[in-house]
Amino acid sequence: MFAPMRIVFMGTPAFAVPSLQILWENGYDIPAVITAPDKPGGRLGLMQSPIKKFALKHGLRVLQPEKLKNSAFLDELRACRADLQVVVAFRMLPEVVWAMPPLGTLNLHASLLPKYRGAAPINWAIIRGETETGLTTFLLRHEIDTGDILFQERIAIGENETAGELHDRMMPIGAQLVLRTVQALERGEARPQPQPNAEATHAPKISTETCHIRFEQPTAQVHNFVRGLSPHPGAWALLEGKVFKILRTQKEYTPPTLPPGHLVFPPEGGTWATTADGHVQLLEVQLEGKRRMSGAEFRNGYGKRLSEAKLR
Repeated sequence: MFAPMRIVFMGTPAFAVPSLQILWENGYDIPAVITAPDKPGGRLGLMQSPIKKFALKHGLRVLQPEKLKNSAFLDELRACRADLQVVVAFRMLPEVVWAMPPLGTLNLHASLLPKYRGAAPINWAIIRGETETGLTTFLLRHEIDTGDILFQERIAIGENETAGELHDRMMPIGAQLVLRTVQALERGEARPQPQPNAEATHAPKISTETCHIRFEQPTAQVHNFVRGLSPHPGAWALLEGKVFKILRTQKEYTPPTLPPGHLVFPPEGGTWATTADGHVQLLEVQLEGKRRMSGAEFRNGYGKRLSEAKLR
């Protein structure tokens, strides 16, 4: 009987947990789990990553290097004698790390590579109005998200689906894809394929300024922008000098009577905002310093005073 493959797992957020869990449940030897250092958590003290919590709960060894080129960390990593490293939602690795195992290092990426290479593939796929995305396992190399593809899984995107909803739906699908990939590598059946670089698109990191809504765009683009940034970090505009987050919308193609970016409270109810060719109905919003609320609640509290107010 063959010994189980030794796998070092690297990841930090909740998105990575199902992938670690499925490898653990399928009996793989996991000599170490690498995750981000604990972060300050206010009155709660240091906050552990979701991956660290899972690893500790199941008796797995955890390493949390500040620097991945630290000699002591590299010695610990070599001592793991891993056949393969699996990376899901971790930071960029230096070659001395990703080239260490005999089978290399595989990464799970939340797009159909080479489309949406970068830090925020789920967000940008929705912002750009894609109706399909997917997940890719590939082997790491120097340039980010450019390694040879192992397997892919296609996923349809719902017309009103938010980035948060798609993220959560991808988690178990990604875990199954990681398991399928590891099993194929274990059996020697994986056939890595180079990425068609001419088809590459990019998904850069989302900044606060990235999230500023441009209401002069068509209704569909505004709607896609909002759901692509929901629930976090949230698309926003300024309302009377305060940040006004818009977290869920519905497309309304009633012709606007005001320029783009004005709040409208139509007789049929709700809160709308004008766009280049119609409106978006604001289904969930959050005014700076206030709790999240529905568009109907916002209308009841602010409608009379803010009718036709300009969002900037």
